[in-house]
Amino acid sequence: MTEMKSRAGEDLSPAQTPAAEAKAAMAGFLKELSSFQEDVKSTLKHQEERLTMLNAKTMSYGRPALSARAETEAPHQKAFNAYLRSGDDDGLRGLTLEGKAMSTAVAADGGYLVDPQTADRIRSMLFATSSLRSIANIVQVEATSFDVLVDRSEVGSGWATEVAATTETATPVIERISIKLHELAAMPKASQRLLDDSAFDVEGWLAEKIATRFIRAEAAAFINGDGIDKPKGILLPAKVANASWTWGNIGYIPTGAAADFLAVNPADCIINLVYALGADYRANASFVMNSKTVGAVRKMKDADGRFLWSDGLAAGEAARLMGYPVLVCEDMPDIAANAFAIAFGDFRSAYTIAERPDLRILRDPFSAKPNVLFYANKRVGGDITDYAAIKLLRIAVS
Repeated sequence: MTEMKSRAGEDLSPAQTPAAEAKAAMAGFLKELSSFQEDVKSTLKHQEERLTMLNAKTMSYGRPALSARAETEAPHQKAFNAYLRSGDDDGLRGLTLEGKAMSTAVAADGGYLVDPQTADRIRSMLFATSSLRSIANIVQVEATSFDVLVDRSEVGSGWATEVAATTETATPVIERISIKLHELAAMPKASQRLLDDSAFDVEGWLAEKIATRFIRAEAAAFINGDGIDKPKGILLPAKVANASWTWGNIGYIPTGAAADFLAVNPADCIINLVYALGADYRANASFVMNSKTVGAVRKMKDADGRFLWSDGLAAGEAARLMGYPVLVCEDMPDIAANAFAIAFGDFRSAYTIAERPDLRILRDPFSAKPNVLFYANKRVGGDITDYAAIKLLRIAVS
């Protein structure tokens, strides 16, 4: 049969059958799909060419490859490494760091500035230790001293009415405290054979040695420093009974026993110490004591038999006494007659540490042959800036 009949009786040619129409539609779809794929390929190729061109421009305008960028980001570290190992200071001369010449005259400046990576490593070690630095106020200065202006009185105020004359209020009292910066030095040494070993991490070794010596010296000075060629410590000012406290002195609370805590209710003096501090300081307050005192205090219980001491809940978290963090400073006095064994206060307000941000190194291969000495020095100072923000516990009857 050469022709087909539709339901309406019309004749359909073989080209007009449903199968033929579907085949033609599929061919048209495939043609459009192929055209779309070509357009996508063309667009992707254009974008790739554009990215390649932009990357080439970036490279030409000072954006080096990763390896080259690492080389340019730390030229001071490479030059400093050469200086430490062999005394070659050619790379350090004229080198700028944060817009400043590192040093060209060793005799005048006392050495070369330590590269930032090593300096940051030393600084992080100083902050991580049990020193007053971790809870005090720290400022960086470029001068030889730092002045703190303390308003130790409240600005006068009063109620005003619409008809009555306003009365004159009191003038605040401004106290100027000058913190002098002192030189802190360390002098580690290493053999030249060790420095010649390329596998030896000289920067890491130097950072650890310097930080260890700085930590010990700073921790002692911030507690007991007399202000002579060193910072003034928190125990330097005159101490008076808290009931007689005046500005310039440190108020204390007695334990009630001559050479120890009371045998009965020994924790009462700790509670008195906490509430001797003003409420506006207690929110950020901390305890400071040495390990021997910690051993005695953590045994104390309240009237209900609960320990006043609680260990930190997370790793690295400070232990707490009556809810306040405890900093263990071994330079605090032991429990003994008339000793001020515990300090309690808001040390961020009470004590300020001023320091220069730069750390200098001078290499000396002659004074300790066959070893090489590294003379490192920095400038740092500290002093109490708010005498009302700290209280002491005295081991005494009164």
